Amino acid sequence: MPVPESLHLSLASSAKLPGVGIEQAKCPRIGRTINRGDRNVMSFVPCYLRSRLLARADDHDSGGAAAPGGTNHHKTLDFESPLDNLYAFGKLWASYADEPVFSAFHGIMFGMVGQQRLRPLFGYAGFGGFQARLLDNGHVRLRGKETGFFTDLETGEVLEHWNNPYTGERVPVFNFLNDRIRGELTPSMPVFQFGDKEDAPTLMNDGSARRNPDGSVPFILPWQRVGDSVLLSWDYTHHYRNPVNPRQWPKASTGEYINPSEHFTFTTPWNELADRDNPCATFHCGFSRLSPWWPWMRMGGSGVDGALFGRMHSHKSNRGFEDIPPVILDYARQHYPGFLQPCDDWDDGFPIGTWEAYARSVPPEI
Repeated sequence: MPVPESLHLSLASSAKLPGVGIEQAKCPRIGRTINRGDRNVMSFVPCYLRSRLLARADDHDSGGAAAPGGTNHHKTLDFESPLDNLYAFGKLWASYADEPVFSAFHGIMFGMVGQQRLRPLFGYAGFGGFQARLLDNGHVRLRGKETGFFTDLETGEVLEHWNNPYTGERVPVFNFLNDRIRGELTPSMPVFQFGDKEDAPTLMNDGSARRNPDGSVPFILPWQRVGDSVLLSWDYTHHYRNPVNPRQWPKASTGEYINPSEHFTFTTPWNELADRDNPCATFHCGFSRLSPWWPWMRMGGSGVDGALFGRMHSHKSNRGFEDIPPVILDYARQHYPGFLQPCDDWDDGFPIGTWEAYARSVPPEI
């Protein structure tokens, strides 16, 4: 799945992301009654209470055997626990197996200018291969690689050049590659620092984050149980000084500041997420993106004040490379085969965003 402009952001810091183990203990079936010493619970008791009662009974039956981080192997997921949130996030985003799991995204980017109708500009597709490791303290270590390619709307082929309909200029395309997605998730909600040190950092899921009276924000995500599925949404909304500044890149830059955002809506099976014997949960996800023009479009000084909107599918089925669109897979095998291989270390990386990568790779125009 896309490691949005956010996990590109800053998984490098151990203070940035969180996670811990989760065991499955299914809620009792509706209609069962409760007796002293029995685990059965009446149907009107809230599921959360049922899960707590069941966990306590299992603790007694199993002698209280605990998973890494002190989590019991016989309890269900507790979405009020930062450690359980961490564990669930790790197996949703990545995999606790010995090999990485590959997810993919694909869709269309549109141009928005004033009151004009949105104009489809190009496709946007890519993939990532990710692994997670559950640490003894309940934290989750992540590592992975990610690609993002721009494609022709008619042929679906990866673009090397693009004809800009706003300026009439034919421009080289800057596809995105990130092979250093690394970091450790902790029980605190991740904060991503971009731009200059004076720029305000981005809090993951700012709209739904729970703030404690002391100002701390625990790693508790807005999971929603709907039947046999679990829904999860999260957002990254950035605002920071543009690395592609208008003084050095007058045509690539859209101004002193940029404010890209990415938004995700996941659906995953509850039984996969809560089963500790299953190292990886599948998902389907809606992925949308809003940002200034990308620097490679060379819209700086064009007089066209607008933005990009993208809507993409993302999915992970745990079937090797099958989720990756064939055109993208073939292109990666030909040009970037290393992105289809596992990472070879668990060190911290220094992931960067699209604008940072452009500024490092493309010489200034002036």
